[in-house]
Amino acid sequence: MPKFLYVFRGGARVTPGLSPTELQAHLKKWTDWVTELTKAGKHVPGGYPVDSAGKTLRGRERTMTDGPYAESKDLVIGNLVVEAASLEEAARLAEGCPVLEYDGSVEVRPILERTS
Repeated sequence: MPKFLYVFRGGARVTPGLSPTELQAHLKKWTDWVTELTKAGKHVPGGYPVDSAGKTLRGRERTMTDGPYAESKDLVIGNLVVEAASLEEAARLAEGCPVLEYDGSVEVRPILERTS
């Protein structure tokens, strides 16, 4: 079955002013959503939240800068791999993602099969 990469951007992790209780409730929604995907046989083990720190390399000169600094709504906060019959099904599965509750986004990308 084809695999798809979810790239999560923005959301609660970059929303200022959330209380610890609100953040904990939001994290539980993530756990519940991934559990549902797993029970449905759609979640491929792996995928990780990522820290906001990092380095970015650009261009032929390999210019290195600190961080993936962009607008906070555009910061990548994690990823997940799912299996679905089509891009449309993968996008429908992403509709339940908790990142959307805090105006985040889920980028759904087909993973290319290796041919070698």
